[in-house]
Amino acid sequence: MPAERVSMRRVREILRLKYEAGASDRAIARSVGVARSTARLCLDRVAAAGLTWPLPEGVTDGALEALLFAGAGAMAGQRRKAEPDWAEVHRELRRPGVTLMLLWEEYRAANPEGYQYSRWCELYRAWEGRLSPTMRQVHPAGERLFVDFAGQTLEVTDPGTGEIRAAQVFVAVLGASNYTYAEAVWTQSLPDWIGAHVRALEFLGGVPRQIVPDNLRSGVLRANWYEPGLNPTYQDLARHYGTAILPTRVRRPRDKAKVEAGVLVVERWILARLRHQRFASLPALNAAIAALLESLNTRPMRRLGVSRRQLFEELDRPALDALPVEPFVYAEWRRRRVGLDYHVDVDGHYYSAPHRLLREPVEARITARTVELFHKGERVAVHVRGGLRGRHTTLPEHMPQAHRRHAEWTIERIGQEAAAVGPATAALTALILESRPHPEQGFRACRGILRLLRTYGRDRLEAACARGLEIGARSYGSVASILQHGLDRQPAPRPARGSEELPLLHPNIRGSGYYH
Repeated sequence: MPAERVSMRRVREILRLKYEAGASDRAIARSVGVARSTARLCLDRVAAAGLTWPLPEGVTDGALEALLFAGAGAMAGQRRKAEPDWAEVHRELRRPGVTLMLLWEEYRAANPEGYQYSRWCELYRAWEGRLSPTMRQVHPAGERLFVDFAGQTLEVTDPGTGEIRAAQVFVAVLGASNYTYAEAVWTQSLPDWIGAHVRALEFLGGVPRQIVPDNLRSGVLRANWYEPGLNPTYQDLARHYGTAILPTRVRRPRDKAKVEAGVLVVERWILARLRHQRFASLPALNAAIAALLESLNTRPMRRLGVSRRQLFEELDRPALDALPVEPFVYAEWRRRRVGLDYHVDVDGHYYSAPHRLLREPVEARITARTVELFHKGERVAVHVRGGLRGRHTTLPEHMPQAHRRHAEWTIERIGQEAAAVGPATAALTALILESRPHPEQGFRACRGILRLLRTYGRDRLEAACARGLEIGARSYGSVASILQHGLDRQPAPRPARGSEELPLLHPNIRGSGYYH
């Protein structure tokens, strides 16, 4: 560490003892409490600065220090030592594993007469102190991407209706290079938040090891100092890209200083330049933002002397992890409870879950095409997402055994089973299905008739169905009664020959002569 600089109060006392009391260097050092070499160095600095005792009236401690320590510590009149490019040193420190000691060793190898390590560190810290507070933070290359929404919004005017809608501005900044991404989205809701992340990572062409958001409600469900609760969809995104989500600590503004500085730059460099323009759509607004963003990333930064893009290509891009082959699929998570009919309601459509989970809580992961159900972290069902409200999507393996057997019966299966018994059975079951307002209402009667096959056999059932067709029977009960009473084994009664032509004689029947 560099030695502590002698205070100006002690310097004044050294000068007084030397020029008023005529004390020796040894006596001055003992009296003031400094090393003899330090006392001698102070006197040499005073002489080199052309000062005399008493000091001129009005010379403050600050002015005296500036006179004595001008030239970054070198005495006036001495040859200035070679200094490195501090901006280059600052950039190199962001590379993984690079330290001040390593850079100083390389500096001394090139400049054997250069500064010692302690003085070299002191000069770097002095140069670094002139940067903005956010620039003084050390962010390793490829380590962190800071994300947030800007405080300002931009207006989009519908050309048809004239309606003005405010668009939110998403900002992402890489820690090491300050490489910046910005885009406009309609809301700060979860779909827009996740979509902006996906497009930001595609813009970077890689994945940082950490993503640092503010405690925005879309991404962080519960703001907590030690364990902030992340939205499950946000966690899905982190797992897909192989990165970590580390929200800023509550009430720690320095944690998000990088992105706040980036937001300020975007507001000044992009949003302020667009304030007088009118946009008819969100794509048109984002095209204008992209053009200004390119200019922002390619212009040299003050003090560092290089652009964000140059730093990105040099530092961050080589350190970023590769993007996954498959793009991230947006999915929402919702908590649901399995109903008594072993189905779960998702947007008015009902999806089946294993019947053993009746009344159990589950989590539904919903994408544009699928609905997945999870119970205690285990996936228990996958469905193609249905679009019609009030309808059911049911997998047979989720049903109880009795329900499954009932659900397996269809019009086609009933027709096949009846035809296997005989034509009369097939004809009767077809008539039963046709006689109902809805064919499904005749399923139970047809199944009951076909079940009689187990008790009475094929021949008797076929005969009973033939007898039922003759008498106009259209129910399971009629066919069962025919079999129970053995009517299927008896010939059907036929009317006597010619009986249709005989007149009916009865006292209460009036003949044709009654009418005039």
